Amino acid sequence: MLAEERRQKILELLKQEGRVIAKDLSELFEMSVDSIRRDLTIMEEQGLLQKTYGGAISRSSNPKVRTLPQPESQRYGEGAPHQNAISKLAASYIKQDDTVYIGGAGIQYGMLKYLPTDIPFTVITNSMKIAALIRMQENITSYLIGGKLRAESAGSMIDILAIEMMNKFTLDIGFLTGGGVSGDGISTATPESGAFARTVAQVSRKNICLAPHEKLGQQMFITSTPIETIDFVITDQAAPERAIQEIRKRNVDIIFADEEENGSEIDEMD
Repeated sequence: MLAEERRQKILELLKQEGRVIAKDLSELFEMSVDSIRRDLTIMEEQGLLQKTYGGAISRSSNPKVRTLPQPESQRYGEGAPHQNAISKLAASYIKQDDTVYIGGAGIQYGMLKYLPTDIPFTVITNSMKIAALIRMQENITSYLIGGKLRAESAGSMIDILAIEMMNKFTLDIGFLTGGGVSGDGISTATPESGAFARTVAQVSRKNICLAPHEKLGQQMFITSTPIETIDFVITDQAAPERAIQEIRKRNVDIIFADEEENGSEIDEMD
């Protein structure tokens, strides 16, 4: 098979599946993984796809820097396999007697079904949705950050009152996320949410960024948390290679969640 024919086949697979894995392509075409990655590099330079840590995904256009929050039915749904893998790995870092921050984003909501049930720990949240789901758990001591209720925020408080209250705490871990994660840091659509996330990062001894591949390499309206304040980023195998390189240049570790190891879940909270 000629190189152009092979690359056309890769594009067809990409259109069908949404992403391709270099290892799978090497087996399909009976070529080395290095040769496949050279193909993917050439195709990326031609603007045909976007290379990832393990293969490639369709080339996506940059989203608007300011977007409205997703409806609760979408934000708090089942979650895609790669998102659940990130949420599960994040929850595994919670140890006995830890005090942690979990916000109201979909990837943070996904952590709830993986929270440890056999150890005591404390959760600080500014999300009424999160608070309602964890308040009856015997092993979890929970605190809800107060502030102005906003219809468009899915019940998350981020105003000056919330920031002042958050500033009174000291946390073991802040689980952070945003609309974009890049070499510059975590970014979001509004100054208020940016300021609140920045406060969480400042009062946390360890900051863990939850970054599904669709958020990596994106830059939203406001940078909330410089990447240097993050201890490590959890992403998935479809993470864009260039975004990974930019973050690593800032001496921030990247951890990849494995979808195949996402089988054993604890029961959903009532």
